[in-house]
Order: sequence, then C-alpha cells, then structure tokens
Amino acid sequence: MQMAAIEIESLSKTYRTAWGKSVRAVQGLNLRVERGEVFGFLGPNGAGKTTTIKILAGLLRPTSGKARIFGKDVGGVDSRALMGFLPEHPSFYPHLTGYELLDLSGQLFGMVRQERKERVKELLSLVGLEDAGDLQLSKYSRGMIQRIGVAQALIDRPELSILDEPMAGLDPLGRRDVKEVILGLREQGKTVFFSTHILPDVELICDRVGILIEGRLVSTGRLDDLLKADVEAIDVTATGLQDTSIRSIGQSCQRVIRSGERVQFTVLTESRADEVQSLIRSHGGRVQSLVPRSKTLEEHFLAEVAEGERGGG
Repeated sequence: MQMAAIEIESLSKTYRTAWGKSVRAVQGLNLRVERGEVFGFLGPNGAGKTTTIKILAGLLRPTSGKARIFGKDVGGVDSRALMGFLPEHPSFYPHLTGYELLDLSGQLFGMVRQERKERVKELLSLVGLEDAGDLQLSKYSRGMIQRIGVAQALIDRPELSILDEPMAGLDPLGRRDVKEVILGLREQGKTVFFSTHILPDVELICDRVGILIEGRLVSTGRLDDLLKADVEAIDVTATGLQDTSIRSIGQSCQRVIRSGERVQFTVLTESRADEVQSLIRSHGGRVQSLVPRSKTLEEHFLAEVAEGERGGG
C-alpha cells in the first residue's frame, strides 16, 4: 500500500484549564489521508479541528496517540519540511511588504535568490496580489492577509498543504481564487488537508471529507457515498400563472415559493412532478425548469451535529 500523506492513530489531546479541569479537545482520532487527494475537515466551533491541525503542524504535542506525515512523526523537523501550513488566524510582521514576506519565507527554506524572485512573483499572481506586493502588510485588509497567508504556505511547493480555514474573511471572488488554487494543487498531484465552515465550497473541491464533533470523527468518506444519490425532492419552476392557479396547483405540493413572476413548486416524486407540469400548462403557465434535489453536504453536516448533540446529552 502506498504511504499516506497523513496518518493519525488513536490521537487524543487533553487541556487543563486554569481551574484544574480537564478538557478533551480530541478523542481517539483515527484518520488516513491519501496522497494527491483534497480532504475537507469539517466540524462546528470547538470540535477540535484546529487542535488536530496544530498537532499535525508540530505546534502542539498530543496527549496520546500518533500522527505521521509521509511516514515521518509530526514531532520531528523532517515532517515539516514536506508541508506548507496556513494557521487559522495568520499574523505576519506588519512592517514587511507582501513581496518581502514571501522572500523571507523562501530564504527559510533555503531557496536561492533568483528562484525566490521567480516564485514570489508567481505566487503573488496566483493569489491575486500582483499589484500589492510592494504594499506593507499593515495596510492589507483581512482578506489580503488571508491571500498572502495561502501564498506563504505554498512557497516551497510542498507535497502537502495544511490549511486552517483558508477561505475565512474572503469575499466571493477571493473564495473562488482559493478554490482554484486548491484544484490546481490537486492537478499537480499534491495533497491538501483543510478545514472550513463554507460547506458549498467543500462540495465543489473535495475528494473526501471528515466530520469532527466534540473531538470525535463521526463521519468520513467520499461525498457521493455520504450524501447518497437519492433524490429527496423535485423543484418545478414556472411563470405566467395567476394567483388562483398557484393556489390550486400548490394544494398537493410540499412547498410553494413565489418570487415575482416565478413560482417554485416542490414535490417528492417524479410522478407528482409530471402532474404538476401538466397542471401548469393547463392553467396557461410555462415550465421554466425541473431540478431534482439531492441531499446536500450542509444537510448531512447538520444531521451529524444534531446526532452528536443528542449523544452527548
């Protein structure tokens, strides 16, 4: 079997509060992330995602268990030479410019001057900061700091990128850019392990996901397997209907949503969708679209959280 990018075995981390109370942030975590895959690490606030990521990055020591990166224990320096890391709240020397920060990061990896110059220029363009390279970081917005943080994590072309909330603080354009960066890394055969709360983005870019609740991994697998392919409902959208027609058609629908001239009828079966389409036409309306609606990652995530809360109670 090929060596995994990340291997976590029976990993636990317990903190002690100022009052002497023990808090278990991670409990018996087992996880394997294969080379070349994009893995989304999900969970509500306080689930233990950042603690796990800090252990992988060598910033925290586990209370028990093991974690390895490409077969190397995360407690050693060797493992960190193979990865790039973006913390949840990146903070850099404010007097440096974006260019200087990336150049310094390249120096720390032993890159020669010409190589650093070319790589810094490439990364600034990749994250959309080519016009802000000479601007001091103290003048960067939160979104710009996040972008430069992603860039510094990639300076040495790491085989594994560990990104803690890489899309936090970004506008839709910024999130799109980061998604494209992650997809580009996958095309290069690189591995990406990242946490996020922006679930629609996960559905678009992840090969697999894991859901962490109260320090325990409650669900993991490919999205197709987790969400299943079963159609849960069908949305039929129409225009050109009068109020009386809408009320008549909607009597046997699960839901009716009206927005201006457009009306969306939600039904549960294909046969009922066929009937609704016929009714729309008989009332002089026009069918604009018919969209089967499968279970979403957000629905699966919320169901797992709710189950976890019931189990914890």
